[in-house]
Amino acid sequence: MSAPSVPRHGLARVLSKRGLCSRTEAARWIEQGRVSVEGRIVRDPETPVALTQQHIAVDGRPLAAVERCYVMLNKPRGLVTTVSDERGRDTVYRCLDGAGLPWVAPVGRLDKASEGLLLLSNDPQWAARITDPQSGPAKTYHVQVDTIPDVFLLARLVEGIDVEGEWLRAASATLLRTGGKNAWLELVLHEGRNRQIRRLLAGFDIGVLRLVRIAIGPLALGSLPKGQWRALAAEEVERLRC
Repeated sequence: MSAPSVPRHGLARVLSKRGLCSRTEAARWIEQGRVSVEGRIVRDPETPVALTQQHIAVDGRPLAAVERCYVMLNKPRGLVTTVSDERGRDTVYRCLDGAGLPWVAPVGRLDKASEGLLLLSNDPQWAARITDPQSGPAKTYHVQVDTIPDVFLLARLVEGIDVEGEWLRAASATLLRTGGKNAWLELVLHEGRNRQIRRLLAGFDIGVLRLVRIAIGPLALGSLPKGQWRALAAEEVERLRC
């Protein structure tokens, strides 16, 4: 009876999955002739190799196991959640300058105008668990809106609305406080669709003045200053994994 075949993936993907760099950066290294497999330079990022392939080297140095890194950032407004921006805009990596961290990627996204809790990690499997729309943890947001919703509108936000053929809804919607012409809501999402809160509220002609993510599952933003980051404790990592 023959042994089961080992799954193989493109070399760039393997480097990324090992937490060494982004897949785009890995492809660039490979095309530049900086990566070898079994002592042979490989220039095709799609060359199939096993995820556990041991004899991979970058710039002649064997690919060591990368220590997993998990951090949370209090993202300020005005930064885009991407590794690099083709329009030259500031990214969330500005907040990590000089931190001495290994390469980490955003776990999910917050749009440029949104603030609050953003996770970054070099553990792709953990990140996939966090962002899974079916089994991932709930995300909690505080949202300042340009109206004062009544109980009927809050109920409709939970019921949902069709927006361009996509049904958008909140798992819960709570009125936190009101001002003269605006209010703060707490919205909880079990999904992670693109700009979901802004699109949901726009469907009811509600404008968003501020949007702050305050929690992902059991992990709360707490008192972490804006623009600052901290490493997650081991128990926090595991609680988000469950």
